[in-house]
Amino acid sequence: MSATIPYKGDFIDGQFVDIVEGDAEWAISSPADLKETVFQAKAKYDNLEKAVEAANRAYKTWKVTPQAQRNEYLMKLHDLYVANKERMAEAISRETGKPLWESLTEAGALAGKIKITLEHSMKLIEDVKVENALPSIDGYIRHQSRGVMAVLGPFNFPCHLANGHIVPALATGNTIVFKPSEKTPATGQLMAEMIEQAGFPKGVFNLVQGQGETGKRLAGHEYVDGVLFTGSYDVGLKIKQETLQHHWKILALEMGGKNASVIWDDCDFEKATYETLVGAFLTSGQRCSGTSRVILKRGMKEKFLDRFYKAAKKIEIGHWKDNPFMGPLISEDSVEKYVRFQEIALREGAEKVMRGKPLELATPGHYVTPSIYDVKQFNPKSVYQKSEIFGPNVAIYTVDEIEEALEINNSTGFGLVMSIFTKDEALYKKALMEAKVGLLNWNRTTNGASSRMPFGGRGKSGNDRPSAHFAVNYCTVPVASLEDHTELDTSKLMPGIDF
Repeated sequence: MSATIPYKGDFIDGQFVDIVEGDAEWAISSPADLKETVFQAKAKYDNLEKAVEAANRAYKTWKVTPQAQRNEYLMKLHDLYVANKERMAEAISRETGKPLWESLTEAGALAGKIKITLEHSMKLIEDVKVENALPSIDGYIRHQSRGVMAVLGPFNFPCHLANGHIVPALATGNTIVFKPSEKTPATGQLMAEMIEQAGFPKGVFNLVQGQGETGKRLAGHEYVDGVLFTGSYDVGLKIKQETLQHHWKILALEMGGKNASVIWDDCDFEKATYETLVGAFLTSGQRCSGTSRVILKRGMKEKFLDRFYKAAKKIEIGHWKDNPFMGPLISEDSVEKYVRFQEIALREGAEKVMRGKPLELATPGHYVTPSIYDVKQFNPKSVYQKSEIFGPNVAIYTVDEIEEALEINNSTGFGLVMSIFTKDEALYKKALMEAKVGLLNWNRTTNGASSRMPFGGRGKSGNDRPSAHFAVNYCTVPVASLEDHTELDTSKLMPGIDF
């Protein structure tokens, strides 16, 4: 059993500050082995105030630091991310239960985000000259940083998704107060250690540990200029409500999903089945982009379910060190929710194809088996059919026409990702026009996205502030300038002025 990761305190104004008497304390047990204590965390609300103050002081100089110098700090962080990839991956696996191969993928993406931001995304906010914006007057479009950004991280990708906000915010001249998920504080601390070693100026990046109350206070803080959040719809809605009186704040809310894969009868069947299997059960279904609904062209159900069920039964589930395909769910509450929603599915008329249940392994953890339910009748008011479960559960639908498939896809209020498996380009183009999603994949799973493209959903999945490639947009304010270098022409004075 691995040793508990030493707690270093909050990271404020360039140094770790230990908390002797905090406002909250909690222990993190590994969901992959409940006998293993990963981290002992503390929270102190006064530290949040100090972190915001430090970030505001640092912003005055960081915002005017030359871009080349900011890039140097970020490239030092890039090199530290590369050098500490294995250490970061192990911490991710211990806190989340993810298989090590998956955590290594996440840890490897941290450095990649820095390069993509600096070499690709920053081009989106380059200065633009608009000749003759007004007659004989040139215009310029420039982008300024916003100020202090609160970054509220999720548990499922505790480093990668937080890093996706932090890097573009720092690159564009903002300062940071970062609160990791209370379920993954150790990986947050490790990120802070890397930033400390990179030598960023004091106060540019700050870390405060905390639970729900800390997040609420940070989001609603008067001297925070923006809230960058990844997590559930319910928490995103609370952030929106907490900041209703703060009209000046930018909110980038990347929330949940109830994503569908539409599989048509002309598709590459083996590929569609495999991609859907990965989409549904990768990360034990704990992805906002995971596939939770499969919509089949009528006549395919028997063949698909036979192949899909047999493959799902063979999925390896286990401890992260054994490199299975699926690890555990994050918590006991998540297991309870997963089981409860299957009961709801049955009460609402769905038929069980494969029951998901808690799984007892050699190491006690929050393990469950995958589940598949056949929905006999589409009902947009169904609790099961419209709720994000965040576990390895799939609902199966059958339709006659593509219009029915798109109606089902658009019915939940969520609008993150849809996949369509077909060789018919016309069906794909119809989906492009009518699917209410931020991402639409053709012959590919709903899971996985490119940092060189925007990532964000519609409806309950987001608030029109896409991340990834487009993150530099919500981290900056476009400033328009008209620059007039001509002398006053007294023949063109406006009427009614004696000048």
